Amino acid sequence: MTVHAAKGLEFDAVFVSGLEEGLFPHENSMNDRKGLEEERRLMYVAVTRARKRLYLSSAQSRMLHGQSRYPIRSRFVDEIPAELLHPLSATVKPAFRGNTTAPWLAAASADASRQVASTSGFRIGQSVAHAKFGSGVVINAEGSGDDIRLQINFAEHGVKWLDLRYAKLTAC
Repeated sequence: MTVHAAKGLEFDAVFVSGLEEGLFPHENSMNDRKGLEEERRLMYVAVTRARKRLYLSSAQSRMLHGQSRYPIRSRFVDEIPAELLHPLSATVKPAFRGNTTAPWLAAASADASRQVASTSGFRIGQSVAHAKFGSGVVINAEGSGDDIRLQINFAEHGVKWLDLRYAKLTAC
């Protein structure tokens, strides 16, 4: 059932799937403060439907129109205090390269990546355009100062790392 349809109801177990930037919150709401707050209210409705167990899930990769996508976990999950989360997967994929079994390291990497993205004028989950590769979504960031690189998942060319000194990206 949809989150809207669940308003006023409670269940012993609730599963909320698709908690990824662009899905929940939906990409159409991310450029509008009121839209983002409405998505946040819907998330609140979703998590407060659970009496005993709440399961939150996101995909590590997703196929869309024959292309592999590597979505970013929803900012709404990151807003939940870490002591309330109990990861069920064997590995947690941090925002930086590699895998780890330490969830705190993944969270720290994700925070650092978001900070780099915000200081560069771009943010993770943001749609961008490039003259050669076309449109894409920022999925990761690293570096500092003049040495910032963004990892972008381009619709037609896949995932690429671009150095901001040379990339000439525009926000969409």
